[in-house]
Amino acid sequence: MMMWRPRLSSRGQQRSTAGGVQEKQDGEKKRLLKLKNPAKIWKNLRQQNQDHAAEDEVDCEEALQKEEQLEEISRRLIIQEEQLFSQGSPCEESEDQLQKDLEALRLQIWMAIHNTFTPPSSPSSSSSSSSGGMEVLRSAVVCIQQQEEQDRRWTGCEDPVPVWRPQKWLSTHNRLLQKMVESRLNKAAEEDSEGAEGLSSPLKREVCRVGRRVKEDLLMVRRTVVDCYPPQMDILNLYAGFYHHSFSARLNVLAASGPQTEDCSYMLFWINHCYPIEILKHEELDGKIKTACLGSLLHLDYLERLENQYLTDKEEKVKLWLNSALKKEEESWLSGKTPELIDHYCFSPLAIDVIQVIDGSLTEFSSVIKDAAKAQRLTVHLESFLCSYKKCLEEFLKGNHGNIRLVLKAQLVCEQQFRDYITGKAEGLSEQQRHRCLDTLTALRDCGYKYFTCPIFIKLKVCFSQLWTTAWMDGSRPVVDSFLDSLYDQLRDLADLKPVCRQALLSVLHQDLVLQYVKRMMKTRTKSREQQVGGAHRMIEDAGKINNFFDEGGCRDTQWLGTMICSLAEILQLQDPGSVQLEMVSLARTFPDLSDAHVSALLSLKSGLSAADIRSIRRSVEENRLLDASTNQSPPFFSKVKVKWINNKINQMGLKP
Repeated sequence: MMMWRPRLSSRGQQRSTAGGVQEKQDGEKKRLLKLKNPAKIWKNLRQQNQDHAAEDEVDCEEALQKEEQLEEISRRLIIQEEQLFSQGSPCEESEDQLQKDLEALRLQIWMAIHNTFTPPSSPSSSSSSSSGGMEVLRSAVVCIQQQEEQDRRWTGCEDPVPVWRPQKWLSTHNRLLQKMVESRLNKAAEEDSEGAEGLSSPLKREVCRVGRRVKEDLLMVRRTVVDCYPPQMDILNLYAGFYHHSFSARLNVLAASGPQTEDCSYMLFWINHCYPIEILKHEELDGKIKTACLGSLLHLDYLERLENQYLTDKEEKVKLWLNSALKKEEESWLSGKTPELIDHYCFSPLAIDVIQVIDGSLTEFSSVIKDAAKAQRLTVHLESFLCSYKKCLEEFLKGNHGNIRLVLKAQLVCEQQFRDYITGKAEGLSEQQRHRCLDTLTALRDCGYKYFTCPIFIKLKVCFSQLWTTAWMDGSRPVVDSFLDSLYDQLRDLADLKPVCRQALLSVLHQDLVLQYVKRMMKTRTKSREQQVGGAHRMIEDAGKINNFFDEGGCRDTQWLGTMICSLAEILQLQDPGSVQLEMVSLARTFPDLSDAHVSALLSLKSGLSAADIRSIRRSVEENRLLDASTNQSPPFFSKVKVKWINNKINQMGLKP
């Protein structure tokens, strides 16, 4: 490396007294300032490019050999500068020539920077040309670093300082890159490009072309240009900042122009999805671009305006689609039409159509709007639709329509499809919305179940009135067998109900049947020891028959009901107070909704227990309940069994613990 020269104050004094020389320096400074103006440089570079395009091609290897000398030329000129200004009185002709040589080098450097994205002119030599262009760029960057270092050496020195110092090539380089980026995006906005011609509006085509140029250029910077720059220049993030700023400026102008709704959604798609996900988080760029430093691509007020315009339009469309779908379905019911059969089961397309509308809208929303909470502006219409759907079905059931049973079977399938969607795949629903939707669906489902089960339970009450009679206990009146035979005949009518819905209906039937069975049991009064034992044996037999019936129907998730009946039977047939207490505590821990009133009702069936035994058992049950009932997974059952009558009896007998 060259040696630094001593300060030359004597030459500074000589130069300061030469007025003509000073005027010459002033003129040179003006000329250099003009050359340092990035806008002027950019204009000159563009003009030279146009001139070069009209000329014949220069041999690639010859050009490469010439351009590879940039780094050496810069080093030689710096040495000449050192030598020239180490003299007491440098030759003006040598100084002028050195200045001209620096200007020529500067122009070659800017040409190399300007050609960063220029494709090879000869397809046959594209690979070598591309590689050669990057070598020239790398050499140009080294020159910039050399000149920046030379600027720093002159900083703070007393006169004489070369009139062309500081060169500030790095800041000029950065401003030229910014001009380059702006020019490339302006050109991309105007030119035709493959893939954008299918878009429906000029705005969409412009956004697409500019966005693609941003992606292609940033990827090229990452793949090739980065290797031409030292790490401390962080050239990828420098380019990313320029492209972000230029793209942002263009989008803000478009947003201010008042785009149509379709254009608005396309802009939002680029702003909230394509740019942050497909470009900044591209596998080759992800983690390498400092996205936090880039800021928002669109001004907040413009962004909110576009999002509100999009959501308002989408809300109206979703609402219209859902109302039309329900109206069409209701008209089909009232016209007397029967649902179509698919795989021999009644089917309605309503749920699938509605789910497709909601899911499609939410999918589009997720790629257009960044704030997921705003999806509730769309999902609220699903909630409203389900309420309207339930009311329409309830009104339909009030009429005397011949197609009610078939329509209900199809709607139970719809209810199951809606429930599966809301509990599983539906995005954008708040937890409150989800609960409200499921509550509405439960009411709708119960409405359908009630229609099918009401005739069944009328017969059930008649049959179960024979429970705890002598004929039932001695087996001469097979109450449960008779009811199950009747139920089997009635369930044949549900053969065209989709299996998953049929099994759900059977589960409800199973629980309601056992519920009526237990209610009837708790309404009985104290029995003799023989009646308790006989009734317990009959209860165990009945539990087995009921479980087998529903198990054969494919309803296996309610088998716990049989176990519960057997636990009640065990309490009946046990006579030892200690054993009864243990069984009662176990039942209460399994079913936390077993209240003190239920315990009292069960104990009232026991004739061999004293008042002290009853108080002790009740106290033990309360003391041994689970502290956290939510840890128990047993479904609620006893809370549906009303035994208010037992409280009066407890008060009369003085059995309060």
